[in-house]
Amino acid sequence: MTMQIERVASFPGTRIASPSGGLPVEVSLIAQLGHGTGNQLFAQALARQRAHAEFIDELDEPSARLGACDLSKGDATALYSFTVGAKGHPFHRHAGHRVFTAISGSGGAQLRFSTASPAELERDPYSFIHALQHINIPPDCLFTVRFGGDTWHQFAPLASNTLHPAFFALSCHTNELGGNLPHELRAQVLANAANIPALTVLLPTAVSDLLRELPAGRLHVPTTHLSLDAAPGSLHGLVCRSARCAAGLVRGAWAAWRHAGGFLGRIGGRLTLTELDQLPAGSMLAQQLSGQTCHHQDMFQLSLSSTDPAGATVLLSRLLEGFLRNPPRGVTRMMALRNLLVKPIGLRTSPLGCPVSSLLSAQRDQLFDRRYPVLDQCIDRDDRRAQVILGADDKHLIFRSCVGVQRLDGQRVVLTLGTRVHCKNLFGRLYMAAIQRVHRAYIAPNMLRMAVEHAFPLPEPAVNPQRDLFPLHGAAG
Repeated sequence: MTMQIERVASFPGTRIASPSGGLPVEVSLIAQLGHGTGNQLFAQALARQRAHAEFIDELDEPSARLGACDLSKGDATALYSFTVGAKGHPFHRHAGHRVFTAISGSGGAQLRFSTASPAELERDPYSFIHALQHINIPPDCLFTVRFGGDTWHQFAPLASNTLHPAFFALSCHTNELGGNLPHELRAQVLANAANIPALTVLLPTAVSDLLRELPAGRLHVPTTHLSLDAAPGSLHGLVCRSARCAAGLVRGAWAAWRHAGGFLGRIGGRLTLTELDQLPAGSMLAQQLSGQTCHHQDMFQLSLSSTDPAGATVLLSRLLEGFLRNPPRGVTRMMALRNLLVKPIGLRTSPLGCPVSSLLSAQRDQLFDRRYPVLDQCIDRDDRRAQVILGADDKHLIFRSCVGVQRLDGQRVVLTLGTRVHCKNLFGRLYMAAIQRVHRAYIAPNMLRMAVEHAFPLPEPAVNPQRDLFPLHGAAG
């Protein structure tokens, strides 16, 4: 058969109508990615899926639920990632509507759809084959798919050598309560415990047996070839596909070998931290380094709401423990580098950031809460305010830090960390000039924030076993 080629100015796509009047199948190509990108992304995404808390590997379709329904707020949508490997997966259908965006492997993908209804299959299993259509997706391609419930579908690699996966996809279940769900499955969705395998219905045995008996060469299935960079069947397309297959094997193997984790960074949150222009009234830091030139001074304050009835002494003890137990990793790495650089010249070293590094001191002349070495301390008689002075003398500078906790009226707690530095010599001034900016912008505020996170952990959310067990008003049954 001669292939008819049509050039389009926008996204190449195709549409398979549903004879029964249901929603059509719609597939569109969006973008062509770099050679071998599909296999590389597949390997990375599959590794991240496996590490996900809601990963499940069934029906040759590994998946993870990334976003669950919130039926208590009327939201029946859910978001999943799923992968289809080099062996493809079996024909199946879902009751509800499906929309997904995917990236094909470096050998391309074939999407197989049959719009035969369950009633037609029961009357004649061959109706499945009569309604079957294929859509070929080129290698390393971003594409979208949308189809209605009860559409039978199967996805497999386009390359026949099974060296390449079919694709990785992000799928939106627009309504997990949609379609004719069995009572048990509906209850599972209402309990927010659904997953892709549970929502999957496999082919009837008579149809699956028929497909096994019929040789693939006897199935002359209407097929649509979509492409972006080269016309389907052209020499250009053949060369491009061969190059992508080769690049995909290399990039996929490299991605599978490398660790495929990620990073999560947070700024701000429930803790609002402020740098004060002057020391708070009554701060013990004002008494430090008196009579000596102060070459650096800072004071950071953090306030939060806490229902903990403990006094300031107990809260300050927890805060000091937080400095020891929960230092920012970035500060720890900076201190390791600093220690490596200054140890040869005989400067003091410590794994903790300098504002609180003396908490690791071996001296026991004065202890706060009988545990923490300090230079001085002050606790109000009503135990509503407690402060300690930390610090050390080095060859190039002297630093003093004040850590304080104050209970205000109601449930407000104010926590402070301030530092004063006196430079002994020119090297000390050069040293402070080099680190002052990062100390003020990153080290001190993040050390205080992380210590407070440890001292005042968020309470565990209450679990309501009855939540989401009520039907969504107006949802399809």
